[in-house]
Amino acid sequence: MPFIEITSRSFWWVNILLALLVVFLGRHKNPKSTLMWVMVLTMIPGLGFILYLFLGQDYKKRQMFLLKEEQDEFINNIALFQTDFISKGKFFYNNEKTREYYDLIRMNLEVDESFYTQDNDIELFYWGKEKFARLLQDIENATQSIDLQYYIFKYDNIGSKLIKALERKAKEGIEVRVLYDGVGGRTLKKRDFEKLEKYGGEVNIFFPSLIRSFNFKLNYRNHRKIVVIDNRIGYVGGFNVGDEYLGLHKKFGPWRDTHIRIEGSGVLGLKVRFIKDWKYASGKLSETSEHLSGRYNPEGNSGIQIITSGPDTQFENIKNAYFKMITSAREEIFIQTPYFVPDEAIMDALKTAIISGVKVTIMIPGNPDHPFVYWASLSYLGTLLHAGARVYLYDTGFLHCKTLVIDDYVSTVGSANMDIRSFALNFEVNAVIYDEAVNESLKNQFMLDIEKSKEMTLEDYLNRGRIVKIKEAFSRLLSPVL
Repeated sequence: MPFIEITSRSFWWVNILLALLVVFLGRHKNPKSTLMWVMVLTMIPGLGFILYLFLGQDYKKRQMFLLKEEQDEFINNIALFQTDFISKGKFFYNNEKTREYYDLIRMNLEVDESFYTQDNDIELFYWGKEKFARLLQDIENATQSIDLQYYIFKYDNIGSKLIKALERKAKEGIEVRVLYDGVGGRTLKKRDFEKLEKYGGEVNIFFPSLIRSFNFKLNYRNHRKIVVIDNRIGYVGGFNVGDEYLGLHKKFGPWRDTHIRIEGSGVLGLKVRFIKDWKYASGKLSETSEHLSGRYNPEGNSGIQIITSGPDTQFENIKNAYFKMITSAREEIFIQTPYFVPDEAIMDALKTAIISGVKVTIMIPGNPDHPFVYWASLSYLGTLLHAGARVYLYDTGFLHCKTLVIDDYVSTVGSANMDIRSFALNFEVNAVIYDEAVNESLKNQFMLDIEKSKEMTLEDYLNRGRIVKIKEAFSRLLSPVL
């Protein structure tokens, strides 16, 4: 008995020391997140610290994502030149309405070097079949280079078809580079890319696993979806590579997502992001500063800023852009996201918009893929229902798009969900678009999606069962790590 008592006491002190270590390591984090981890250690001693190692580690290595000195200087100069011209009122906008969003453009320029371009042609995709058909066509027509980066990449029907298309281009002598995330692409095998590499293509993994199918870095995943072809055509949005994104998954059925194809100078922003991630993953960089020049598109007239964020950035750039867009809205806000777990700033911005007379409409999937995230989402949505928001649950398949549309001009499409994980823990990329036609198309699609959704009213929310309320309360408590 004394031995058991001593062992128990020692274990208690070890857990206290681990809790103090978590507090020390989290001294620069949100205090609520740190307190949540201390609570986890208290409730589940031992196992709690293991969970912290998987989910709670910090990551701040901005210097590892820098380009060569002259290349970074080139990009910085573009941003500084634009910032100076915009702040002095000397910048020429091809649509004067853009001037109303001077603050948003300048903020993105200041913190993320997100230079503004307005010669872009934008094509929107709402279904995987159309998106992949267009992508494969562009790959087939490539004459110089193909850079492809996805979070999830599977070697299934569409994945193998895409790889075979890349093999053919590599065999022709086209420069082909593929980058995928170590967790999102964990089912891929080296042999899947043997032919591509044999023909001269290059493949790299972002944060690869030391042990196959086992990765300690469950946070800090590269959630970006970027394709750049011939430095002239770019893709960004929510679709990954897998048959489920074509609506072929038995559980989820039809897959609703949003992706855009860009042709114009805005592609340079995607190229810069890709080569920074490529340099980190591969340890090498072949581009010269001459490669970092946008291809002007005389037929394009849409304004774009490519914004990125991640654990390597000083600020939560995409969250800040969301916040700025929400607070800029005067009439209406439309949000589509698979996970709605915002932080206090975004919640306060949405509540302030609602009580200011702005119509806020939010849509999430009614058929969730992550139950805890879904219950946490319901908790936050309940708060907004009380304030006067309208909420829809998409129940004809799965809703995976990440879009924010305000009023009649500005919108954003990208990889970032409306959740804390996308704001602070994952590497993300979005396009902020200044264009009436794109804004209208996204809103029209939202209205079509409403026809396939069920509205959740405040009455519905108040009448939810006791078990659901318990699940919500527990899930919301865990929201900093969901």
